[in-house]
Amino acid sequence: MKMDSRKMRKELEDRLQHPDRTFSYDREKDQLRIENKNTGRGITIAIPGIVAKWQEQKEKAIDEVVYYVTEGLNAMESQLELSGKEKNIFPVIRSTSFPSEAEEGVPFLYDDHTAETRIYYALDLGTTYRLIDSKLLKKEGWSAGQVRETALFNVRSLSVKLKEDRVADNTFYFLNSNDGYDASRILNTSFLNEMKKRMKGTMAVAVPHQDVLIIADVENNTGYDILAQMTMSFFASGRVPITALSFLYEDGELEPIFILGKTKKE
Repeated sequence: MKMDSRKMRKELEDRLQHPDRTFSYDREKDQLRIENKNTGRGITIAIPGIVAKWQEQKEKAIDEVVYYVTEGLNAMESQLELSGKEKNIFPVIRSTSFPSEAEEGVPFLYDDHTAETRIYYALDLGTTYRLIDSKLLKKEGWSAGQVRETALFNVRSLSVKLKEDRVADNTFYFLNSNDGYDASRILNTSFLNEMKKRMKGTMAVAVPHQDVLIIADVENNTGYDILAQMTMSFFASGRVPITALSFLYEDGELEPIFILGKTKKE
């Protein structure tokens, strides 16, 4: 079976059909919007990206979109509260091209992180999460500082179980617990500093997508090339891509590195 935009749109509309939902299609952008009739809030999905994923993953690609749209719409309908849910507030890493506000024009709470990344804050709802915006802060009477402090405290409590791989005399560590906050561990400074002590060579860090954190102990120039290829491959396959660039970790600072051929740094 050959999949194209038209078939994919029909498939998604069939699977997401619900009496409380409406669908609208933007032909020019090839995007499908699913909205809740009662609240007017909704989710817009880009169809070409799902068609591309379908070529590789077939049904799994559609199942995944249906699951996240359903969870997302349910989350929009639920009444959110921060008080009493302090343990469920976490930071999430996103690329700098990620929207700075919700579709209704309400600004998300976020902080600059590196030239490539930003820190947003999320309220975990179990199977999905909602990004915290200024409207929710106001409703709950919370300050941005309170959210930051709570989220950074919580990220330090997450496990940091690593898988290790040695390639061409370089060591690569992978954190991939699939709890939605793997990349967020890059904000756990004490963990990064502990890892720094284990390094024989130069420490590099990468967050190609939300569900992985890579730490590399680079002992030769080949290590930089391997890291670049690895990061690009993860970036291309991630559900929530962040950045294909890696970072050097020096003196508690993350510095983006541009890897060209056999060279170390631009």
